Amino acid sequence: MSRIYKILAREAWQAALASGAFEGAGVDLADGYIHFSTAAQAVETARRYFKGQPGLVVLEVEAGDLGEALKWEPSRGGDLFPHLYGVLPCALVRTVREPPLGLDGVLILSDLAP
Repeated sequence: MSRIYKILAREAWQAALASGAFEGAGVDLADGYIHFSTAAQAVETARRYFKGQPGLVVLEVEAGDLGEALKWEPSRGGDLFPHLYGVLPCALVRTVREPPLGLDGVLILSDLAP
C-alpha cells in the first residue's frame, strides 16, 4: 500500500463533502489534475505552498484506489509526484487530518504513513 496526501483548505474539503467529490483547488484546476504528495514530499509541499495558512486539512488516500487516473510524473527536482486526472470521490479518503502549524508556520506532518 502506498499512501498519498492532499493539502487543502478546510472549506474546500467541506464543499467536497457536500458534493461527494473533490474536483480540485485553484492550482489543480489550472493544471488539469489534482496535485498529491507522498509522505516524503508533503513537508516541502506544505512549506512551499501553504506556509502560514491556518485552517488546512490533509487528506490521506491509498494510491491504488485511484486506478489508472493516477499518474506519477516528474515535478520538483525531477521527483515523481502523484497527479490525479479526474475527481477524488470523498469515499476514497481514508483519513482527514487537521495538523497544527509549527512555530515556523509550516504544518506539522510527522505522523504521515508512507
